[in-house]
Amino acid sequence: MEKCFRRSVLLSTVIAAMLFSFIPVSISIPFILFHGIGDKCSGGVSNFTQLLTNLSGSPGFCLEIGNGEKDSWFMPLIKQTSLACEKVKTMKELSQGYNIVAESQGNLVARGLIEFCDNAPPVINYISLGGPHAGIAKIPKCASGPICDIGEAMLKLEVYTDFVQDHIAPSGYIKIPGEISKYLEHSKYLPKVNNERPDERNSTFKDRFTKLHNLVLVMFESDTTLIPKETAWFGYYEDEGFDTLLSTQQTKLYREDWIGLKALDVAGKVKFESVLGDHLSISDEEVVEYVVPYLMQSCM
Repeated sequence: MEKCFRRSVLLSTVIAAMLFSFIPVSISIPFILFHGIGDKCSGGVSNFTQLLTNLSGSPGFCLEIGNGEKDSWFMPLIKQTSLACEKVKTMKELSQGYNIVAESQGNLVARGLIEFCDNAPPVINYISLGGPHAGIAKIPKCASGPICDIGEAMLKLEVYTDFVQDHIAPSGYIKIPGEISKYLEHSKYLPKVNNERPDERNSTFKDRFTKLHNLVLVMFESDTTLIPKETAWFGYYEDEGFDTLLSTQQTKLYREDWIGLKALDVAGKVKFESVLGDHLSISDEEVVEYVVPYLMQSCM
């Protein structure tokens, strides 16, 4: 009798397991957060990561690159991206796919991660907060302190020299109107991530970017850090100078679809959002409206 009972329990367990295997299980997609220049994965950034987790119910991780505060200034972006790539590939939590939230300069690390990282788990949704996607025309404003002072002093040297490009991260996305030939020849990051050089365009970068399910671009209407603020939407000055500011759809990057931005937009996957505050000044209510919905989606 006892043997019969055990066989019955075992059979029931096997049948239940088989039936359960056919029922789709919803799993929250984790997210990673990249902070901006001169910041680190503690303090306010840690609080923001936790806020996003609390509001969305999805596990979140701030991904630190080296010594965040210092290396965000002095480690070239191509190296920051390489380190981010290796970290992502070792995080088991991300192996089935993940979302990205990025602040300011962190967006260029995020974009490099999406486009350059081989054999990496897929990025599902990407939310950009004040990202300098099309470049900045002036040295970014920085909080006071010795790191800022040193970084700004070095940037005031010839920005397109190898020394500055190799030692000051924001030099990689400074794009001065009227000096575009020099920019394309000597800038070591933005022309690559934006597929700007005609003889070096990489279709793989475009293919990877267009696989995003959603691209959310948040611009800050009173932004005094990004010049122009429209760079957060991929808008920028014309190559010849500061006289004409091109909308996203007027730029060659969009019209010729160098990275797949137009393809994503035509497919309805790009959300151009704006908030009233200064750079990264976003309220909890705006976070709930523009960020959280894209972190709450689940995979089956």
